[in-house]
Amino acid sequence: MINMIALDLDNTLLTNDKRISQRNEQALKKLHEAGMMVVLCTGRPINAIWKYIEQLGLTSDLDYTITFNGALVIHNTDKKVLAKQGLKLTGLAPLYEFAKQHEFPLDVLDFDQVYPVSDLTPSIYQQMLGASMNYTPTPFAKLGDGLFSKAVMASQREKIDLVQATLDQNMTAHYHIVRSQPQIIEFLDHDMDKAVGLLELLTHFNWTYDNLMTFGDAENDLGMIKAAKVGVSMANGTDEIKQAANEITLSNEDDGVAAFTDGFFK
Repeated sequence: MINMIALDLDNTLLTNDKRISQRNEQALKKLHEAGMMVVLCTGRPINAIWKYIEQLGLTSDLDYTITFNGALVIHNTDKKVLAKQGLKLTGLAPLYEFAKQHEFPLDVLDFDQVYPVSDLTPSIYQQMLGASMNYTPTPFAKLGDGLFSKAVMASQREKIDLVQATLDQNMTAHYHIVRSQPQIIEFLDHDMDKAVGLLELLTHFNWTYDNLMTFGDAENDLGMIKAAKVGVSMANGTDEIKQAANEITLSNEDDGVAAFTDGFFK
């Protein structure tokens, strides 16, 4: 029995102009009001997506969000943390040396803000995300020894293609690396994934992946698409996502989420 629907945002639930369509909103609200758990799964912090949480009415005592691609599971109403995992600065050192060697940009995120690494090539991450987060340019050595949720490289598509082509065994052994957008590649703790955060949440409610339906389109959704009882790819999803999914629905521009749930939950 499906008890939880987990949804990626960009190019999945959201249209290309970053909106939740009226049809998707109505379909998810109807399911949520009927007792279905609806969980947004994103690489961003909860404050950056709060308007979507409010739009869908995900503000009951039972509502949670998966943020930072699984590294933080947070209770919506009071922002209490259910599960948290990240990297120390020493764990990010190989990535910093890799970026320095190849003249790649790097932004490091804790669970509150972004630190553009100021002694490396400039990044376009702030330009892409805008004012949804705080940005504090900082040299790598001055980042301190707190817990960091992830690091990202953001640049023009051709540059990120080059990053992917340059990744060596040392990088893939240290990090879970996902390309979340054509202009962004993300570096997470080696065993971190949206599926990890979802398992923490499922376990909290005494459920398993057999109770989970997921929707996604990109590489950072692959783990949760594979893990779920019903993994749904968008028509605009990558070939890898489509191959891993149980089902394929319409695109994010064609209300693909509502089109699938309306048929599945008759």
